[in-house]
Amino acid sequence: MASDPSNVALVRRIHESPVRLVAAATGGGSRLISELLTVPGASQTVLEALVPYALPALVEFLGSTPEQACSSSTARAMAMRCFERARRLRGADDFPVVGLGLSASLASDRPKRGSHRIHLAVQSNRCTWSTSLELEKGARSRDEEEALAAALALESLAEACGIDDRPPLKLAPHERPVHRRTEALPAWIELAEDRLARTDERREFAGRSAAPRAVFPGSFHPLHAGHLRMAEIAAARLGCSVDFEFSIENVEKPPLDFEEMEDRSRQFDSRTRVWFTRAPRMVQKARLFPEATLVCGIDTLLRVADPRFTAGSEAERDRTLAEIEALGCRFLVFGRLCGDRFQTLADLDLPDTLRRICDGIDEPEFRADVSSTELRRSDKC
Repeated sequence: MASDPSNVALVRRIHESPVRLVAAATGGGSRLISELLTVPGASQTVLEALVPYALPALVEFLGSTPEQACSSSTARAMAMRCFERARRLRGADDFPVVGLGLSASLASDRPKRGSHRIHLAVQSNRCTWSTSLELEKGARSRDEEEALAAALALESLAEACGIDDRPPLKLAPHERPVHRRTEALPAWIELAEDRLARTDERREFAGRSAAPRAVFPGSFHPLHAGHLRMAEIAAARLGCSVDFEFSIENVEKPPLDFEEMEDRSRQFDSRTRVWFTRAPRMVQKARLFPEATLVCGIDTLLRVADPRFTAGSEAERDRTLAEIEALGCRFLVFGRLCGDRFQTLADLDLPDTLRRICDGIDEPEFRADVSSTELRRSDKC
């Protein structure tokens, strides 16, 4: 199918903008790459284009296995990976860059039980754009669905380039794209660009000391009653308020995008201080929060004790534990159901240094057999 003349005109305007991009498409949507590259001037826009089509390729690209290959969260993770790649390819130049991720489930050579849908995201240093669209099943050929996916992606890319006059999408009457634009707070931008190590700018805390005495690190995806009960028990045991901490960096996954940061912080009420950091490892958290008690479950503590989660050697792990101890940090450890057995701190075989800086909460005081992963899975059922 030939390119739509309105798309060609829009691509020309995108090429005329100063924005450059890395784009990735999986499952469907590769027509976008063709639309960008076949219009003269693509070298002014496209730094790199990738199609991690098979699941192993997508897993390698993202650094971990997504819960769903075709989802808004996967598209945003792809966009963030592309944005990171674009920043590296830019080098010392100062032109603006974006990452674009497109994940689509489109018409195939065999019937699909699920819906035909398109998820895409564009990531810049100041904003996350995301769009999802469920298509009328059977109303279009594969080529026509590919053309729509490309048009939808070009619309979002044009918005990121500051182009307001965009051609209308050719949609069925009941098809409604769901758009979301999340602008970063100023401190989030500094954090994302590694010019800031931590921030709690989401809220103001009049009279609260800037240095927390207790910090509960985690992904909180989602926050659940078990987390809140742990914080309540920790506050009573330690005699202080408990702050929560997210690292926007992950050892394996792409960094959190601004939409994810906003959603996760909104889970907490206004009385709770929430920190965003660039500290995926526990020793990095200890450097940011010296003298603090770090609240965690035994699954987290086992990773701290495992050399594979430091530098791959027991010697490096021991140096890391010694640094955490020297920084005056301790761990308050909550038990957790592991397999068919509830385990507490007393059940663990730990290095001596780690054992010295740990205090445990026993099962009679706390037990909550719930996990964020299971809650996410049940929401998708």
